[in-house]
Amino acid sequence: MVQIILASASPSRLRLLESAGISPKVLVSGVNEEASELDSLTPSELVIALAILKAHTVKELAPADSLIIGCDSTFEFEGKSLGKPGSKENAISRCKQLSGKSGYLHTGHCVIDLKNGIELSERSTSKVQFAQMTDAEISDYVDSGEPLNVAGGFTLDGLSAPFITNIEGDPSGIIGLSLPLLRKMVISLGYSWPDLKNK
Repeated sequence: MVQIILASASPSRLRLLESAGISPKVLVSGVNEEASELDSLTPSELVIALAILKAHTVKELAPADSLIIGCDSTFEFEGKSLGKPGSKENAISRCKQLSGKSGYLHTGHCVIDLKNGIELSERSTSKVQFAQMTDAEISDYVDSGEPLNVAGGFTLDGLSAPFITNIEGDPSGIIGLSLPLLRKMVISLGYSWPDLKNK
């Protein structure tokens, strides 16, 4: 068994790992995702950069034989990165923008194998199609508070699920951590998937 460190405060990422039989230790990175030096990156570059930053930030605190997983997600719509709305006003305008349209959810992954001194980073990208939403539906959804602190202002595993009509790609990647991609990464580091599970 390998000690897994999740460098993320995201409850969704923790739930995904636990649903696959993995109980990580959570170390929150506290990385500033809105730092101005990140502004020049494309949405797909941004998620990799932040995933690497998050994983490296907790490196000193992690046990020497652990695997650190850092992740970051953003939603790309018409070429722009839509992070967390942060306020009700932003969330409402975001919902109106996305209603009936589609975009791409990018999730960057960085895995650091501390024992062997190896690091990998990869990205999962999925297309997400939204239904036409009524003003009442938008208002009800935003009032729930759910969209304020999630990438793109929506969740596949939460209250906005009824408004997502189609996805092309990996569902867990949209939720925040691609389990098939993580499996591929740990295998390429020389581990087997069962090594990660808490037996």
